[in-house]
Amino acid sequence: MFLKGAEDFMIPCMNKKIFGVECLGCGMQRATALLFSGQFEAAFKIYPAIYAILLLLSVVVFNFFVKFKYDYQLKITLILLTATVMVVSYFMKMSHFM
Repeated sequence: MFLKGAEDFMIPCMNKKIFGVECLGCGMQRATALLFSGQFEAAFKIYPAIYAILLLLSVVVFNFFVKFKYDYQLKITLILLTATVMVVSYFMKMSHFM
């Protein structure tokens, strides 16, 4: 229900409009809207990297206020994890279209 009204305000993917192919970030806005409406499983199905991104952002914001040992290594690890989830899920999604 929330997603229907929110779709009117979402930014369209220029890569998809110009080239007809989704980008690595396609689905992030819809997944975020689904998270806010409490549909956690649907958010994961649309964009699996949403939880890795939220974890990364949480650590970065927490580290802004509280400094701790190995924060740099943790952030790099989470960045690599997020990038890996994004790339793997993108190729899995695109393999269904071919």
